[in-house]
Amino acid sequence: MVKRILNHRSKTIFSAAFVLGIAALVSRVLGLIRDRLLAGRFGAGDELDIYFTAFRLPDFVYSVLILGAIASAFIPVFSEYFEKDKKEAWKLTSGLFNLASIFLIIISAIFVVLAPLLISLIAPGFSGAKRDITIILTRIMFLSPILFGLSSIFGGVLQYFHKFFVNSLAPVLYNVGIIIGIIFFVPKLGLIGLAWGVVLGAGLHLLIQMPVAIASGFRFQNGFNFFHKGIKKIIKLMIPRTIGLAGFQINFLIITAIASTLVSGSIAIFNLSHNLYYVPIGIVGISFASAVFPRLSKSFIQKDKKEFSFSFSVAFNEILYLVLPISVLFFLLRAQIVRIVLGTGEFSWVDTRLTAASLGIFSVCVFAQALVPLISRSFYAFHNTRTPVLISLWSILINIAGSFFFVWILVSGWFSEFISGILRLNGISDFTVLGLPMAFALAGILNFIFLLRAFDKKIGYWKPKLILESVWKMIISCVLMAIIVFSFLHLLDSIFDTKTFLGILFQTCVAGFFGGLVYFISTLILRSPEARGLVKRILRK
Repeated sequence: MVKRILNHRSKTIFSAAFVLGIAALVSRVLGLIRDRLLAGRFGAGDELDIYFTAFRLPDFVYSVLILGAIASAFIPVFSEYFEKDKKEAWKLTSGLFNLASIFLIIISAIFVVLAPLLISLIAPGFSGAKRDITIILTRIMFLSPILFGLSSIFGGVLQYFHKFFVNSLAPVLYNVGIIIGIIFFVPKLGLIGLAWGVVLGAGLHLLIQMPVAIASGFRFQNGFNFFHKGIKKIIKLMIPRTIGLAGFQINFLIITAIASTLVSGSIAIFNLSHNLYYVPIGIVGISFASAVFPRLSKSFIQKDKKEFSFSFSVAFNEILYLVLPISVLFFLLRAQIVRIVLGTGEFSWVDTRLTAASLGIFSVCVFAQALVPLISRSFYAFHNTRTPVLISLWSILINIAGSFFFVWILVSGWFSEFISGILRLNGISDFTVLGLPMAFALAGILNFIFLLRAFDKKIGYWKPKLILESVWKMIISCVLMAIIVFSFLHLLDSIFDTKTFLGILFQTCVAGFFGGLVYFISTLILRSPEARGLVKRILRK
């Protein structure tokens, strides 16, 4: 029974996305529990600034060297080889595994040695003990990219065979490891316990995928196969993607550097609100993009334009159908969400208001950022990693320039008063940290627009008319939903005691439920194919 569940293969895009989405939901819920434990124990202060800063360099290595290979290069090349020669495909995989092991160990060791210098660059506002403990945490966390790198190769194999269930459990166990670190390691080891929790989570991420990948046909083989044609092709394909991801991570490093010079807790507020904002993107956007990617790759290899167009258009509409109302709900319920998830222990009322304001700004670009993974992977399916990388680099430059600009104009002047009025920040003297999510949201929307335009020109395998016919129905439904949610918030404010956790929880759940219900019913009345398709799937199940 357990073996059958672990080896389950998804047969449709929606079923694959559903499996990934449910697991992503569990992972994100655990992530929210993790953040609540962190916020309650430390508050938005120096400790969390240290923790999130220590993450930056290991995350840089993971994102640039690992995600670049798996997301853009390994799956298309493995798919191509497996269609022609299964034995050679497994030889390629084993060679890549061995090569990645040695390479990641060497790279991580170099970064461990250079950690003091690098921390001074990415956190110029840190000094003394704050800087020293950041260096220690960073060095411990550099074990995680090695484990993630090996795990991601197994994950790529599982994605090709549509074994999304186990692949989706890996991030769940990663969060479990961090939570164990917070609950059990921190009381004994202090902040260093958080770093060991991250390493434990990365180890669990690897261990859950390895047995199923082996059961799928993977075998460890001696040799590195540096000159294998498949490995050369993977490296060639991943170079543009690696450059793009390097730019994206440098962007986060610069944001961290800017935040380190602002008021204490700025790094924590940015990261905590970013984690909340990323929940729907991870659950919906990444899940659908991961589910459809193998199909897009196969359609390209088989030169099936009709299948490619159908898969892309369906995934695009279904992502948009789910994330548009979530964007609206995040903005309207931003304060309630932050109070429910993070409002405990040492997390103060000022921390709550600033994090809620940051979340409200992030919510503006949720729809765009949720669709970017799908469009990017469509380019990757065509073995084109250059175009999305160039576009992402432009958006990164906009983000960096925007971060300096918005922080600068928030120091004083009419814009500061304008933002304070919209986001209800009266009484808070310093909210310059909000310049960072402002720049991030602007860059995210422009990245989506430029990417979609390039996709239309270079690939064109989609049905824009079909998508536009659904979009206006979603927008009308979102407006109706916003009116209902806003009305319920004011109505329930006089019924529930919103100064208590249960009161704010009931208010949020009731307002969100009826708002979502109105959105769903409205799209049904307007004959939205996504709503009708969802009803059919539910009835069929």
